[in-house]
Amino acid sequence: MAEVKLTSDNFEAEVLNYQDGPVLVDFFATWCGPCKVQGPIVEELAEEMKDTAVKVASLDVDKAQEIAQKYGVLSIPTLIVFRGGEVKETLVGLNQKEALEEKLQAHQ
Repeated sequence: MAEVKLTSDNFEAEVLNYQDGPVLVDFFATWCGPCKVQGPIVEELAEEMKDTAVKVASLDVDKAQEIAQKYGVLSIPTLIVFRGGEVKETLVGLNQKEALEEKLQAHQ
């Protein structure tokens, strides 16, 4: 599965209602420097995990501020691992692909 672009309209269906495995959500903004570095890492991870139950998604915090506020996103990039509709882990700041893979494997 390619990286899913989240919006306020599809967040519940794509993240909270997904039951097959963990969902990694990259909370970002287009103007954020570190986010521009994190984005390609998340895209590469999505491509590598496309044949697994892991879902990788991204959410522009400027377009879905209510969701960012709900999950306490104060700094970006923030990456949150969801499983069964619940937050399992929150990572703030730039993360390397290997670290993200480890986090996702821990929640499979």
